[in-house]
Amino acid sequence: MEWLVAVLAAWFRLKYPHVAIGALASSAPILDFDDLTSPYSFASIVTHDFRSESESCYRVIKESYDLITHTATQPGGVEKLRSSFHLCKKEDVDSLSGWLDTAWIYTAMTDYPTPSNFLQPMPAYPVREMCRAMDDPKTGNDSFAKLFAAASVYYNHSGTAPACFGFGDDYYSEELGANGWNWQACTEMVMPQGASDEESMFPVSAWSFDNSSCDPIYNISPRPHWITTHFGGHKIEQVLRRFGSNIIFFNGLRDPWSGGGVLHNISSTIVAIVAEKGESLF
Repeated sequence: MEWLVAVLAAWFRLKYPHVAIGALASSAPILDFDDLTSPYSFASIVTHDFRSESESCYRVIKESYDLITHTATQPGGVEKLRSSFHLCKKEDVDSLSGWLDTAWIYTAMTDYPTPSNFLQPMPAYPVREMCRAMDDPKTGNDSFAKLFAAASVYYNHSGTAPACFGFGDDYYSEELGANGWNWQACTEMVMPQGASDEESMFPVSAWSFDNSSCDPIYNISPRPHWITTHFGGHKIEQVLRRFGSNIIFFNGLRDPWSGGGVLHNISSTIVAIVAEKGESLF
């Protein structure tokens, strides 16, 4: 959760100025709490990233959710989905759309101009490469072939993936501590995001606070207003001017987390650097 490290860097400087001389907060969505920013911003930026590369790429992804759901209800549809996406037999195709979402979202989060090996081995400009794979004439009019070719940029750019894919084989969750994030999200860091509007490439949805997934696992009630109470937010400029200094906020506007970032200078020592067509670096 590298964006979380950036958030913590800014908060650490604010809370312990006698310890930290300054902070570089790259991709730090410190405004992604309460009602400070739109819950639609994250999905909107991911959508813009793909749509800016290819309208057809955007359309294929947008239409894939209904297509996958419909195919799964047809005779032989489940096997068709397993075959098209090279899924292991044990995998439930109900999780297929989520598996694809992971590829689209994490690739948008790491759409760097150079090859990287941060979440998965990926080429430079991986969103562009995904859309090129999807628009390749070799895929014809086969939407599933297009989707699999694009997802393979994330899941198998190295060409070393196993013969079949399993939904539980998630490097991001296991190696980067995403399971620890579930605890954070159920205690102090309730982030209103994940909603999608009509223009989004994801299914239309609204965000609402739901504690039902936290109680059975952790037996705890989240504190959705703790962050803004402790660090401020609704008047963030006033808050930062009063007790903040020596913080650089860097955001690339192609980074989905930039929707909750500080995008303009607050003072002479709290500076925002914005790369309009760039990606935030973790």
